[in-house]
Amino acid sequence: QVQLVESGGGSVQAGGSLRLSCAASGRFLSINTMGWYRQAPGKQRELVADITSGGKTNYADNVKGRFTISRDSAKTTVYLQMNSLKPEDTAVYYCKVAVITTFRSLEVWGQGTLVTVSS
Repeated sequence: QVQLVESGGGSVQAGGSLRLSCAASGRFLSINTMGWYRQAPGKQRELVADITSGGKTNYADNVKGRFTISRDSAKTTVYLQMNSLKPEDTAVYYCKVAVITTFRSLEVWGQGTLVTVSS
């Protein structure tokens, strides 16, 4: 079983910064891609950024230059540094990881953390 624990959400004014963390624990052999998604009220969940086990990153166009995704050296924790936040960044942010266990590969989602940006 794999668990994800997210932290770092909160409320901030436009132009401010927040850093999200997502730590994976449990029984697994390795973790491949780790990513952050978000879902605003009334909208579909969308990819914000992801990072492969090799460190290759991918960003949504509307966060490029403002957000930075990274992983720790153990590759079990993923971070999302969010700078120059805008009201349109307000959403619930979810972590998703692709995990390899003894028997299969699976995708695991975190519980979500709310980010609110006020103008």
